[in-house]
This record gives sequence, structure tokens and C-alpha cells, in this order.
Amino acid sequence: MSPGWYLRRLSRMGPQEVGGRAGDVLRRRRWRAAPPSAPAVTGARFTAVLPAGALAAVPADAAKRLVAAADRLMDGHAEYFGVERADLAAPDWWLDPKTGRRAPDGYAFDLPYRDEDAVGDIKQIWEPSRHQHLTVLAAAYALTRNERYAERAAEHLRSWWQANPPLRGVHWISGIELGIRLLSWVWVRRLLDGWPGAAGLFEDNPVALEQIWHHQHWLAAFPSRGSSANNHVIAEDAGQFAAACAFDWFPASERWRADALRSLERQLRANTFPSGLNRELATEYHGLVLELGLAAVAEADAAAVPVPGTVRLVLLRMTDALAAVVDERLRPPRQGDADDGHGLVLDGAGTDRWASLLATGEAVFGRLPWWPAVTGTDVRTPLLAALLRPYAQDGTVARPAARPVHLPDAGMTVLRAPAWSDPGESRTGEIWCRCDGGPHGFLSIAAHGHADALSVEVRYEGVDVLADPGTYCYHGQPEWRRYFRSTLGHNTLELAGTDQSVPGGPFLWTRHARTRVLVADTSDPAVARWCAEHDGYQETVHRRRVELTAATRELRVVDQVRGPARVVRLAFHLGPAVSAELSGHRAVLTWTRDGQDRSAVLDLPGQLAWRAHRGESTPPLGWYSAGFGRKEPATTLIGTGTADGEREFISVLGFRG
Repeated sequence: MSPGWYLRRLSRMGPQEVGGRAGDVLRRRRWRAAPPSAPAVTGARFTAVLPAGALAAVPADAAKRLVAAADRLMDGHAEYFGVERADLAAPDWWLDPKTGRRAPDGYAFDLPYRDEDAVGDIKQIWEPSRHQHLTVLAAAYALTRNERYAERAAEHLRSWWQANPPLRGVHWISGIELGIRLLSWVWVRRLLDGWPGAAGLFEDNPVALEQIWHHQHWLAAFPSRGSSANNHVIAEDAGQFAAACAFDWFPASERWRADALRSLERQLRANTFPSGLNRELATEYHGLVLELGLAAVAEADAAAVPVPGTVRLVLLRMTDALAAVVDERLRPPRQGDADDGHGLVLDGAGTDRWASLLATGEAVFGRLPWWPAVTGTDVRTPLLAALLRPYAQDGTVARPAARPVHLPDAGMTVLRAPAWSDPGESRTGEIWCRCDGGPHGFLSIAAHGHADALSVEVRYEGVDVLADPGTYCYHGQPEWRRYFRSTLGHNTLELAGTDQSVPGGPFLWTRHARTRVLVADTSDPAVARWCAEHDGYQETVHRRRVELTAATRELRVVDQVRGPARVVRLAFHLGPAVSAELSGHRAVLTWTRDGQDRSAVLDLPGQLAWRAHRGESTPPLGWYSAGFGRKEPATTLIGTGTADGEREFISVLGFRG
């Protein structure tokens, strides 16, 4: 990173964080000269096994998907961030298959892991070493008792431990990687219980004991601090706590367990709004934190370790919040950064992550009458539920009596026009509209926030019509990183070619737009209304009103701009399934859903000159990223003109059926 970046990053830290990071630097230097050594361990035993009957509760179709995924792994095939790999029978743990580069050897803290030219794409290297493919193999063994899955998991662990001795190489740099890896190891050992080689792989294996100790010792020494205490610290705490419960074999285990639980309780509260939404306002990190929290509490319950009631309460509220914001297909908003990160993977391809979380929430906390119906099955829910103690419904915790529409602390409002059918069997699907009036992001750097104030996201029958384009990348491609988190990269209004919030680096914002919601009213069943404004353009105020009329199936968006004359660009990003015919100020939108043709008309402000963009690269415009590392062309409609004094731009989206 440039010297300017370090200065900007330093400016977002408080004195305590600066002092802590200075101590980290000194500790890393000491460890280079005198690496810590693990204590000798004798008599270790693993007792955190699954309760009897847990595996029998796994639905047959979920087990079938899992075994299919395990068989693909046995053949050496997997896909990470859009890159297909065929080398996972015996992986090179330091290889980036995207660039063909191998990360260099050396003391971990000396390696320039952000430099793609020197290291490769670090996420491509890190992801297989989270060992979540090994939890899939271990689960396949547990369900089938076919020892080939266990033997392959054991081969990979021994290979990884040999290639990555403590403090050597890129896998010892980032705490979130160590935390998630520890959680995977706990579940690999649990799922391999009953295999004759399980004890020899873990508790009777000096190499495994050394690795587990060093992972926990590292996490105790280098916690994410201050402005970096986001989802990373949750993963660090969850992994540390899980390992200290299940691998309770070291003199420091009790202290590690107590410290991790104390931090986890504090950080879960700090990372979560009282409404239950994650403060990063990045939906996939809401899912990651919820997965990690549930997995940590499962280990506590398995080990009979008391957990503060606030931990379960935060997880309950997170689950209720997720149930509140999903659409009719159980898809949550596409907001903020998303890097496909999971806390615990026990399922095969085709399993719905969000349905799985809601199913686990139903098993542990109990569903509310307004929750959407959860269809589909998974492996993880019955296994977690077998360990987790059901939430005590003592009447002291108030849960929402009706489905929340507006979550004011997070500034998220979801307007809905419900689906209906007439006597002639024709059906009109649900219109789902998310309105963004919340904070820019979490903590001083808002690392995973996007410059998306006042943006809208609209779906019809669960299909993206006005889409949030997603994330695509973090490192190595700065022009794409800038685009996907820019104001122009969202369904909102850009002034003078600048973002509403000021970026200072790929995970750093130096000025945050402040947004306030003025109206969030769904009391009238005929028309739902929302209005908000932000101060990101300083001398100019951007205010947006949104009205959703159920009877006419019409969404009306009114943008007001008050201030000196400036060039304005208004963007509407269409989902990848939607085609558009633009004629003047009207766009006819068409798509297919389950074999049925659907259409809508988008009438655009006549004061602006409109153009359709699709799949452009210089500069990037007209793209949709369904997942990290993947992008595809999609149509973006851009209206350009001038706003001066007080101007009003009206856009109307009408659904035909």
C-alpha cells in the first residue's frame, strides 16, 4: 500500500488502537527471533461428539446433495470464486490457480499478501485452507461410513500441516483465516468420530497438537482491534472459543475459552444493531456472523460451558431480522460487500444458505407466525440443533408481533406489494423493494460499506429487476473494486461525478455520507411510502421519495436535488435476467420466470438524456456480480443532465404481470 494509504488508515484509529498495533509489531519481531513453542500434551481425549440420533435426523435429499459434493471433491474438483479447480485431490496449498502464481515462503508477517504480482490472488489461496471442503468430506463419512472420505480428509490435513508449519507462509497472516480453520477442524474431528484413524489424526498426533496450540496462541496474541473489529473479530473469537471447548487439552485452554467468550459476547453486541441487523450493512456478513455465533454457542452447549444470555439474545434478534427482510424466495437484500464467506459448511451445492439459517433459527428459537415458510432441507440444521440448547421462551424477551417493515437503527425499509391470484387463476407476484436510508458502514473505516445512500433494490417474484450489482472483487483489480462500491454502481443519484462518501482505499472510507429517514409509512394498505435524504454532497441535498401502490403494481421514485448547478447522473441497474428496450425516456423490461414471460415499463425523467450500457470495461459499467470473483454483463440505464436550484426527477416502474 502507498504511504498515503497508511496515513489515511492511521487517521481512522484511536490512541488505544495505535498502541495495540504498535505492540503487535514488537511481538511479531520477537516471534521472528524466538518463535513460541507449544507445550507437551499427554492424555488428550476428544469428547465433544454428536448426540445419538443426530445423523439419523438428516433429511435424505440433503444427504444426497452432500455426498454428491463430496464425490466431486474426491475427484479433485471444486470451484472457488468463479475459478474451477481440478487439482484438489492433492492440492498445492500456496497456489493461486487464477494467476498461476505461488505465494513465496518466509516468515508470515514479512509477506506482502496484498500484492497480487508477488503473491497471487490471496483469497484464491486462502479459501481452500479454511478447510471447509474437509468438513464436507467428514460429513460424507459420518453419513455413509465410507472410509475413503475420512482418509482423504486426513491426507489433506497432514499435507496442510506439513506445508504450513507455524508462522511460515501466507496462511499465518490473517486471524479470520485461523479462526475459521479452527472451527473446521473441530467439526472434522467430530464428524470423523468412529473412524479408526480419528484419534491418530488429532489428539494422538503431535503435529496436530502443535498446530492447534499455535493457532490458538496466535489468536490470543493478535486480535483484530479498534477500527478493524468487524466480522473478523467474530470469526477469531468463535474459532478460538470452539477450539478451546472441543480441544480442551492445553494449560491455556481455560483462559483462551474465557477470554474468547468474553470478547465474543462484547463484539456480537457491538457488531449488531438492536433491531438484529449487522452493523456492517453488508448482508453476507450478517449471514457469516450469524453462522459463526450459532456454531460457537453449539460448542458451548456441547461442553456444558455457560454462555451469557446476551449472546443468545443477539443471535435470536439476528434471526428474526433475517426473516423480516427476505423476499418470497427467501433471498435477503444484496447490500454492501459480499465475498461468499461461510462460517461452517456441512452441505452440498444447491442448499439454500438463508433457508438453512432460518431453519436453524426455527429449531433453536422457534418461528414466529409472520415468518416466511422455509422450504428445502439441509445437513447443518439437524447437526447444530442436536448440540444447541433450545432457547428458553420465558416471556421476558419481546419479539416482533408482526413482520417489521422499517428497521430504523439500520435505516433499512422493505416495501412490499403482496402476491395475489384472481379467480381465473392468473397470478401477480410479490413486489419487494428495499430502500437504503442507513449509516454508511461500521466503525471509522466502514470497510465493507458501499456509497449507496438512498439506493433502491426491486424484485418481482424474487427476480432482480432493479438490482444491486454486488461486489465482484477485493484485491488486485482496483478499477473494478472502485466501480462496484461506487455511487454510480447503485440505483441512486450521483452528482458531479463523485461518490457520496469518500474512499481512501479498498477497505477504507475517509468521509461517510450521513443519511436520515424522514418517512417510512406502511399504515395505508393501498400505498407504502418512504422518504430519506443524505448530506454526502455537502452544498447539495439529495432527497428521495418512494411510493409503492399495490393496486396498480406501480413503484414511483422521486429524486429532489437542492443546491448549486451540477452534473447529475441517475442510474438504474437491471438484473441479469432482464432485457431492456430503451426508446427516449421509456424502457420496456422483459424477463422469464419459471417459463412464464414477465414485463414492466420504466418511465424515466424527461429532463435527462438516457443511454443503455452493458458489459463496458473502460470504464466499467453495466455489470452484475452474482458472487465473489464472478461478473456478467447486465443492462444499466444512465440518465445525464444538470440539476440546479431545486429540481425534481420522477421515475415510474409499472409491472404488467
